[in-house]
Amino acid sequence: MAKKKITKKKKTKKELQEEKRIQKKEQIKSENRILRNLFLGVGIIIILCIIVIFFINQAKNFEYEGVKFKIVKEGNLILYQTSIPVIYQGKEVPYNFYLRNDPRKLSKIPFEGDINLAEILVINSTEDFNCDGDGIIAVANLLNLYKISGIEVIKDDTAMCDPEGKYAFIQMQAGNETSIEKFGPACFNINIKNCEVLKALERLMIESFIEMNKLL
Repeated sequence: MAKKKITKKKKTKKELQEEKRIQKKEQIKSENRILRNLFLGVGIIIILCIIVIFFINQAKNFEYEGVKFKIVKEGNLILYQTSIPVIYQGKEVPYNFYLRNDPRKLSKIPFEGDINLAEILVINSTEDFNCDGDGIIAVANLLNLYKISGIEVIKDDTAMCDPEGKYAFIQMQAGNETSIEKFGPACFNINIKNCEVLKALERLMIESFIEMNKLL
């Protein structure tokens, strides 16, 4: 029995146009999906970058007892920057201070009393706390802080704590524990163990920053 020959029906022009229209529509949909996914991927990457930058900046900036600090790197040194406003050439500008120790860790150093400095400050020491240069850095920073705050700093080996608080008095001395204790209206003993002079004086500076910040 002879097989019946199947002939393929030829598409009309209208059918061909409709088929092309459908193919083009599907192609556009596919391209739109690719563009959408591309933009979505780029958007996610941008958002992730913003989040990473935000957390990096958050890690570099922190606040301690109301005082703002910024972590900066100078060579191999990690410093903790803060600033106080000063008047320079008739304008208020920030004056930067750089601490060698993390203020949050320095809070472990005992501090008894509160900051109450007079217009004159006497700083004495029972011994030479050079400590491989740490003492020079620490004292210089402390003196700078008080001088730009309008406090006259002097050294007088014969001076003692003034019970009336006419002048402030700081006594640096060796101790069994690094600590700061107030023993008069504006008198402090800075006890220094194992040459921790930088930590001790920076602890005092931080308390001064906190008090100054309250007045701003």
